[in-house]
Amino acid sequence: MLSRVAFRSAAARQSTSTAIAVRGSASDVSGVRDEKNFPRPVRGEPGKVRLGFLPEEWFQFFHSKTGVTGPYTFGVGLVTYLCSKEIYVMEHEYYSGLSLLLMVYVATKKLGPKVAVWLDKEVDAVENQWNEGRNETIKALEDAVKSEKEAQWRAEGQELLIQAKKENVLLQLEAAYRERLMNTYNEVKRRLDYQLEKTNLERRLSQRQMVDWVVSNVTKAITPDQEKQNLDRCIADLTALAARK
Repeated sequence: MLSRVAFRSAAARQSTSTAIAVRGSASDVSGVRDEKNFPRPVRGEPGKVRLGFLPEEWFQFFHSKTGVTGPYTFGVGLVTYLCSKEIYVMEHEYYSGLSLLLMVYVATKKLGPKVAVWLDKEVDAVENQWNEGRNETIKALEDAVKSEKEAQWRAEGQELLIQAKKENVLLQLEAAYRERLMNTYNEVKRRLDYQLEKTNLERRLSQRQMVDWVVSNVTKAITPDQEKQNLDRCIADLTALAARK
């Protein structure tokens, strides 16, 4: 179980160094990570072990050459060689080591699963904490992007409002232009009507003056005898008309 913790820590360090090494190449110019070519590192799980601390890969290395018993034969032979040649001297510390090994073995069998479960929970808690911080950062960035898009939408609305204000100003200018045209038309028409009325008045005055002049001259040209003759003729005509009735 202790070897599992060691392998996990080694895998964590390796993943951290790998992430630092590819950080520069995993991001493009825009700062967005290339998830396809540079996926995010995943926390590795240690492989299987035998005898509590020997990796399974060591036994697989011997299987292709010596068979299943090769690793055990190699281990027993190596220990026998070291002891027979007194390379490893079995002094009093050796037996103390045996007792300590026995105690470690018993503790591993008794407390190992509980400690492994506790360590797994701690590792999962740390990983969840990191993922939680990462998720919060992602959510904050997504909220920032959403706010930015909303701000852009509002900016577009401001552009539409400005365009509407420009059109309103153009309509006001058009209304003022047409009002001035109508005022100009009315003023010109009023002046033309004045000239026409003036011309008609002058014509009527000239006609009246001409009639008065003709009447006065005709009246002056009639003599008293002609007036008397005309009066007598009128009376005779009236008498003739009365006799016919």
